[in-house]
Amino acid sequence: MTAAKRTPAREAAAREAPAREAARESAPRRRGRPAGTKAGTAETRDRILAAAREEFSARGYDKTSVRSIAKAAGVDSALVHHYFGTKEQIFGAAIELSFAPAMNIPDLVAAGGIDGMGERVARLMLQIWENPVSREPLLAIVRSAVTNETAAAVFRGMVSRRVLARLAGGLDVPDPEFRVQLAAAQLVGIIMLRYIVRVEPLASAPPEDVVAMVGPVLQRYLTAADVRP
Repeated sequence: MTAAKRTPAREAAAREAPAREAARESAPRRRGRPAGTKAGTAETRDRILAAAREEFSARGYDKTSVRSIAKAAGVDSALVHHYFGTKEQIFGAAIELSFAPAMNIPDLVAAGGIDGMGERVARLMLQIWENPVSREPLLAIVRSAVTNETAAAVFRGMVSRRVLARLAGGLDVPDPEFRVQLAAAQLVGIIMLRYIVRVEPLASAPPEDVVAMVGPVLQRYLTAADVRP
């Protein structure tokens, strides 16, 4: 039997296939139970979300697809769309799951009053990153955010809305959003150098030493009268 001849039309279709697959995954889907499937359970949704987090951690945003997430979770792709919608939406859900420990920072910081606020912010953030269980998923998220604009936009929106805005809302000072952004910039720089690029001696400095040096800087950003845009 002779092989089928590759015509120009077939070659063009083969070249366009990856683009069509990406378009299908990013296009909004009608939410609802996929045809021919039984209603899922909370356990099914949790399994899909756990698989998504593992896929994004191992492969990054660009190389992860709804199909690969479904395969890892042992479900049909339609069920992934049913629970989460697009790849962008399931990435957002995976970020929220991985970033959950940081969601409590605004409440914990506000509970202690203004004195020592800078040290509390620094200590809480370092505790999250020092813990391997929470650090590994966060590393994957940050790597995706710095290499893909869609992933960066999802990450930026979630952090701004769920952490920075709430922290700014608890400050009784002028320009609270600007102050919180300055503090966040300081912390992001430390996280990048200590945990991602791993620049010495910062990478191996004792966490409490870092807190002692960074805390006063954050305190000034968050509370000093002379900080303004």
